[in-house]
Amino acid sequence: MEHRTLGRSGLKVPVLSFGAGTFGGSGPLFGAWGTAGENEARRMVDICLEAGVTLFDTADVYSNGASETVLGAAIKGRRDKVLISTKAGLPMGDGANEAGTSRSRLISSVESALQRLGTDVIDIFQLHAFDASTPVEEVLATLDMLVRAGKIRYVGISNFAGWQIMKSLAVAEKHGWPRYVANQVYYSLLGRDYEWDLMPLGKDQGLGALVWSPLGWGRLTGKIGRDRPVPETSRLHATAEFGPPVEDEHLYRVIDALDAVAKETDRTVPQVAINWLLQRPTVASVILGARNEAQLLDNLGAIGWQLSAEQIRVLDAASTVTAPYPHFPYRRQAGFARLDPPLTA
Repeated sequence: MEHRTLGRSGLKVPVLSFGAGTFGGSGPLFGAWGTAGENEARRMVDICLEAGVTLFDTADVYSNGASETVLGAAIKGRRDKVLISTKAGLPMGDGANEAGTSRSRLISSVESALQRLGTDVIDIFQLHAFDASTPVEEVLATLDMLVRAGKIRYVGISNFAGWQIMKSLAVAEKHGWPRYVANQVYYSLLGRDYEWDLMPLGKDQGLGALVWSPLGWGRLTGKIGRDRPVPETSRLHATAEFGPPVEDEHLYRVIDALDAVAKETDRTVPQVAINWLLQRPTVASVILGARNEAQLLDNLGAIGWQLSAEQIRVLDAASTVTAPYPHFPYRRQAGFARLDPPLTA
C-alpha cells in the first residue's frame, strides 16, 4: 500500500481509506448506504488491514452515531493498527446547541465520539461544515485546546468554501493554533469542481484531499450506462436527491470513456475511476464506501497499476466541463495560463 503525507503535516496516510458510513446504517440516507453490523464490519476491517488500508473515516451524524459505535467495536483490540478520522458540526438534533462548532458543541462532540469509538484520541478530526454563527477564533481556539489535551491529533475541514478555509488558516497562523491539514471533498470524474479553487488552495496552503464519493454517488459502478438503466436494487433510487446532481448526457459521456478504458486495461469501471483520482494533484487518500465484501475487494483493485497518459487524456476529455468565472475563459488563454498554469500531479 502506497502512503502519502497528509497535507502540510508529518502524518502518512494510505492512498485508499475506508468510509464507515455503511456501518450501522439507519434512516432514508444512511440506511441505503449500508447496514453492516459489528460482525460484518469486523470482517470488512479485516480485509482492509490485510490490504494495508489503515485509515477509517466516519462522522457523528452517520446514523446518529451508530457508525462510530460499530467502527469502534470492529477495531477493538487493534486500535494501534489504525488511524481514525471522524467529523462533527452538522445537526444531531433540534436543540439550539445540537448543531454547529461552538466551543460547547465541539467539546461535547469530541467527548461523545471518543466514547462511541472506544478510544482516547482521534487521529484526524474534521469540521463537517462551516458554522457561520460561531467566530472562527472560537472554533480554532477550541481545536487548539483539544489538541493540547491529547483528544485529537490533526484537524481538517469538509464542505468549506475557499474563502472560509483561507480565513481560518489566517487566524490559525496569527495565533499559532493548529492549521487544517486535511480537506475532505467530493471529487470524481462526474464532479471536478474541486479543481477550480480548492485544489490550488490545497496545493498552496498544504491541505491534503481526502476524497469522498469517488464513484460519483454510486453512478460509476459499471452497472449504469446508455443501454444500462439504474438497477432496481441500486441505492440511487433512495439517495439521488441527497447527492450531487449530474446531467444524463455528461454521465453517459464519462461512462462511455470509462467503459473503453476499463476494457483496454482489463480493469473494472470503479477501479479505473479511482485510479484516475490517485493521479490528481493534492489527493492524499480516496475513501472507499463499500457496502459489502465484494465491492470492497473490487475497489481495492484500483491500486498496484497506473493509467497511461493517453488513457488519462481520454478520461479528462470526457469529464471536463466549462468552469465558472473567473476560471473560464481566461484559463484557456495563453497570457492567463502563463501567469497561473494548471496544476500537475
